[in-house]
Amino acid sequence: MTMTELLSTKEVAKLLAINEKMVYALIADKGLPATKVTGKWLFPRHLVDRWLENHTSNRPPQSSPLPPYHGLLIVAGSDDPLLERTLNLFNRSHPGHLAVYGNVGSFGGLKALRDNLCHLASSHLLQQENGDYNFQFAADELASPPAVVNFCSREQGLLLAKGNPLGINSVADLGPRKARIVNRPLSTGTRLLFEQQLQKIGLPGKRLVGYEREVARHLEVGLEILAGRADVGPAIKAVAGILGLDFLPLGRERFDLLIPRERFFEKGVQLFLGLLHEKEFKRLAADLEGYDIAQSGRVIFPHEAGSPP
Repeated sequence: MTMTELLSTKEVAKLLAINEKMVYALIADKGLPATKVTGKWLFPRHLVDRWLENHTSNRPPQSSPLPPYHGLLIVAGSDDPLLERTLNLFNRSHPGHLAVYGNVGSFGGLKALRDNLCHLASSHLLQQENGDYNFQFAADELASPPAVVNFCSREQGLLLAKGNPLGINSVADLGPRKARIVNRPLSTGTRLLFEQQLQKIGLPGKRLVGYEREVARHLEVGLEILAGRADVGPAIKAVAGILGLDFLPLGRERFDLLIPRERFFEKGVQLFLGLLHEKEFKRLAADLEGYDIAQSGRVIFPHEAGSPP
């Protein structure tokens, strides 16, 4: 399965054993994941499978739920250099507490949250329909809405070799320039954004050299380009600044922390969120390129999260 495996209405109807008219009703009434391209509905297969799983009744209970907070804060989800530095700041600032991080991508973070394996999930999943972030994906993945706190805003784009020797000025140049790609995994929001950009211009990713080659972190994308093993790859601007690479911006995105509402006021969660208002956090962000932390620490949902959920 790839991110670009799209099903037609007829294929989804066959998969769900319903007629095609019912598929349209599920889009409108039950949030069946779909996108309209040139007037036709298309359905990302991996999102349809996830939607079907989330609408399954009588699931077996969790065999090993995350215990009450006892000093170990578990964060899982999207890779980010500022997040990693903030986790290190947490460990320096709060003796007796330990924050650990699982780099599993935005989709993986939501799955970890769903399976009660982490306290916070980091995510930056762009909703094509309205340009918002994370809410619809969380609704598709989780049984109940999480609290959503902004971590930062950051600039996404393409990393390029210093001097941009291939003259890449847009995503549309990747094919004609025969650029060698280093990619991000399917579980990441960066890959989702890249796929959406390719779909906009009608360029199948599989036509790109190296498209199937994936690395786990933004920094690894830059290192592959720095080593001369690739010409371009999707990543954030911070990496271009760290490694001295060129950068083609594709837009600014919201990077959020999703927290189960019943865990929002646990001590470790609150200690971590408290760091987002500290001078040391602001200094960490200022040392990197492409970040805007004006909204860091702001509760996006629920809007009235001043009292326990």
